[in-house]
Amino acid sequence: MLVDTNVIIDAINNDAVWGNWALAKLQECSASDDLLINYIVYAELAASYATTEELDKAVKGLELEMIALPKEAAFLAGKAFAQYRRSGGTKTNVLSDFFIGAHAKVAGVPILTRDARRYRRYFPDVPLVTPTAQ
Repeated sequence: MLVDTNVIIDAINNDAVWGNWALAKLQECSASDDLLINYIVYAELAASYATTEELDKAVKGLELEMIALPKEAAFLAGKAFAQYRRSGGTKTNVLSDFFIGAHAKVAGVPILTRDARRYRRYFPDVPLVTPTAQ
């Protein structure tokens, strides 16, 4: 299962709204699946850490396994981003959600996230684990 950055941040920071949900889902999902992140998620998390050692310790503490982004996923992310732009999206750089969604699709794994909107729109056949309210 590919874990979205927002779930990791919520768990690590014990977010007042999402922290308990994130921790519970990480624990629940780890019982049946490997918890995976890619270098895109790692880069997003890096903003909150002074060193790679600190970030690596946090990743290890949550039992997250790093996997490489295959070129097929990078290609698919670019295609999804082009669709986003054609449909009126205003961002000018490829968004991390496209890399994460494409990676999950190519790897055939679900995504654990609390922000499903973009995944559902651009990667509708990727299974999502989200809060029940979504």
